[in-house]
Amino acid sequence: MLNGSVRAANRDGLTFDVHELGPPGGDPVLLLHGFPQRGESWHAVATRLAERGYRTLAPDQRGYSPRARPTGRDAYRLGEMVDDALAVVDQLVDPAARVHIVGHDWGAAVAWRLAARHGERLRTLSAVSVPPPAAYLRSLLTTRQGLASWYVYAFQLPWLPERLLAANGGPFSRRFVAALRRTGQSKAAAQRDAAGLADRAALTAAINWYRGMFSGPIGDPDPPVRVPTLFVWSDGDTALTRQSTELVRRYVAGPFRYAELRGVSHWIPDEAPDRLAELVLEHVTDHSS
Repeated sequence: MLNGSVRAANRDGLTFDVHELGPPGGDPVLLLHGFPQRGESWHAVATRLAERGYRTLAPDQRGYSPRARPTGRDAYRLGEMVDDALAVVDQLVDPAARVHIVGHDWGAAVAWRLAARHGERLRTLSAVSVPPPAAYLRSLLTTRQGLASWYVYAFQLPWLPERLLAANGGPFSRRFVAALRRTGQSKAAAQRDAAGLADRAALTAAINWYRGMFSGPIGDPDPPVRVPTLFVWSDGDTALTRQSTELVRRYVAGPFRYAELRGVSHWIPDEAPDRLAELVLEHVTDHSS
């Protein structure tokens, strides 16, 4: 049986909990979760990678780690999460090593930007469900992605999303669980993730990832990703449309592979860990040197 541990990484007074699994000397794989999950949502995939000799690091990202929960939407700009991920790598990985990075949902957005702007730190990128930030924003304006992303606009409202999704003293918000279930998530996973945001401060922090999308200047566009890239999408995804995935290839200048999972919802790491892990293992093995 594999024994995991929780490590700590620090940045600018924030402390991130990092779930580690696998042999200490294994090639490092950084696993980045999305909304409304934590690093533990990667456990099934991490177990399969660790069994094949990889060392996995799955941080509870900004707002999800109790000791890394700044206030205000400006603290949740994408660049901050990229720097958080780099801090985890700097402190928990051999400085001479390059890492494989795997991200789902918001974690994929972080991984895309990190790969585009800090590709020298990576060996491979595996992005799950979510296209590069520029591709996503473009799809909002030019495809039906804008309709599928209605919740992004709803989360821009002050206090109302928190009021609707509040646990109100219970172990989790039943309304939140019901909303997640409608997207295809299992009951157990929906209750797990809603319970993780039962605390009002945690809920606001998680929603602030969306509010931070439109906070501050847009900045320079990301350069094309040049590290070997795998993009995985599932045809049961209610949040990300096929049209948004069709833009991905133009943002990658290096080796690229697209894989589509049929009959799987948005929650690929929970719902199809075997299939996802095998895709990632094939990808990292093909580009291991």
